[in-house]
Amino acid sequence: MMNFIESELLRVFVGEQEKLHHRPLYELLVSEALERGMAGATVFRGLLSFGLHHKVHTSKIFELAGELPMVIEIVDITEKIEEFLPVVETLLRESGAQALVTREAVRQWTT
Repeated sequence: MMNFIESELLRVFVGEQEKLHHRPLYELLVSEALERGMAGATVFRGLLSFGLHHKVHTSKIFELAGELPMVIEIVDITEKIEEFLPVVETLLRESGAQALVTREAVRQWTT
């Protein structure tokens, strides 16, 4: 029988060129999540997107590299997500990155 616990999925959308202290912001976010013992984190690279300014970003060869979105997904119980949000806010503020941050309820499978 599968056991599920109520959890949250935190998504952070940033540009792949966003950096802080010469490190990609998506890498820093995952490192911080790991250091804090979060249940899991994954980074996805977008192939096609547009955002606030309605500029299309694509992975096609004629586009300049470095403008694609990186989506960082972090899953854990609500309390740990709440504790992690100030870390996300600090990293975003210090980097000056434009970002979109979303949260949603999920059910996490445990063994």
